[in-house]
Formats: sequence, C-alpha cells, structure tokens
Amino acid sequence: MKDPRTIIQQVLLTEKGTTLKEKENQYLFRVRPDANKIEIRQAVEKLFKVKVTRVNTMNRSGKQKRLRSMKYGWTADSKRAVVTLREGDKIEFS
Repeated sequence: MKDPRTIIQQVLLTEKGTTLKEKENQYLFRVRPDANKIEIRQAVEKLFKVKVTRVNTMNRSGKQKRLRSMKYGWTADSKRAVVTLREGDKIEFS
C-alpha cells in the first residue's frame, strides 16, 4: 500500500464541499491521479480514523490559461474524490 499522505494531497474547502459536508456527510479531497477508490478509502480511514461507506472520483482536465503575453499555457489536470462517511463519523479540521 502506498503512503496515505501521498494519496491524499489536499482537503478541498469550497462552497460545494461545505454544503456536502453539512447535508450529506461527504468530504472533498484532491488525490493523486493514479490513485484508485480502494486506496483512497484506506488512506482516509487510516489518516482520519473514520469509516468510509462510499468513494466517488472525478477527473478534471486542465484549462487553457493566458500568460502575460499572447502565449497560452495549461493548468494542471487533477483528480477529486468525494468521500461519504458512516453516520455519526465526522472529520475535524483545525
């Protein structure tokens, strides 16, 4: 198994993530693009000591970004995971 700290790159604190957390007990994470659902589940359970019931993932492609001149670049591709926790479990961010 890979190190859980390398699989979970960042906790995403967005408006959508806050709404999911309050209403559905779901949390958003940015994860490694090569991580699968089983690895994400094990990493969240090990890092935060909670029980995961479901993991949904989405691949987000990078967008075209204009630089200071007429040149264009790209933002990086990323992968997000929406993790649903067991009823009564929650993750505290400090």
